Amino acid sequence: MSVYYKLLIMGLAAAAVAGSQSVPATVPTSSINAVAEAPSKLGDLSRFRTIVVDTQALVEKGDLSGAKTRIKDLETTWDEAEAGLKPRAASDWHEVDKAIDNALAALRAGAPEQTACKRALAELLAVMDRMNAKA
Repeated sequence: MSVYYKLLIMGLAAAAVAGSQSVPATVPTSSINAVAEAPSKLGDLSRFRTIVVDTQALVEKGDLSGAKTRIKDLETTWDEAEAGLKPRAASDWHEVDKAIDNALAALRAGAPEQTACKRALAELLAVMDRMNAKA
C-alpha cells in the first residue's frame, strides 16, 4: 500500500474518531514528504540512491561506459558500509545487495544492452524505495 493511501486511511480514521461528518479530501503534502523521507531499517540510503539516479541518467543518454564507471562508486560505497548496515536488517541488506549485483551485471555485460540496464536500475531503485517504506 502506498504511503499516500496509508496517510489517507489514517486521516479518515482520525475524522471518524473525532465524530466529524466531513472527511479531508487530501493529505497534507508535508505528511507525505515526512513519511517518504523516513530512513529504512538499514538507515539513510540516500547516498546510495543518488548514485543509482546518476547512473540511470547516464544510461538514458546512452553513455553505458560512463554508467559502468559511476555504478562502481555504488559498489565501493555499499561494500564499505556493509559492516554498519547489515547488522541492522540482514534480510533487507541482502535484498538491496542482490539488486545492486543485478545492476552491476547488466552494466558490466560483454555487450551491455541499454534496455536491460534501465530495467536493472529501475528495479534497484524500487527495492531501495521499498526499504524506506518499511521503516
